[in-house]
Amino acid sequence: MPLFTIVNRETCISCGSCGDLAPDVYDYDEEGLAFVMADDNRGCVKVEEDFIEDVQDAFEECPSGSIRIAEESFEGDPDKFEKVTS
Repeated sequence: MPLFTIVNRETCISCGSCGDLAPDVYDYDEEGLAFVMADDNRGCVKVEEDFIEDVQDAFEECPSGSIRIAEESFEGDPDKFEKVTS
C-alpha cells in the first residue's frame, strides 16, 4: 500500500511531535512549522517503506490533526480528501 503524507501548516502548532516520531520524514522551518522533507510538503512523494510506521505514529499523535496521510497523492493540498486515511 503506498502512503503519502503532508502537513497542514495552517493548523500546525509547532509541538515537535512529528519530528520526534518521524525525524527522517518531517522537519521544521524557521518559524517552527512542520513540513515533509521529501517533497517540500507537497504530499506527492510516496513515504519510504522504512518510515511508514513512523509516519502513522506521527499522524496518530499529532495534537492538532495537522499531519495528514492518504493512499493517494495530496498534490499540494492538505485538504484534498474529506476523510484522511488512518
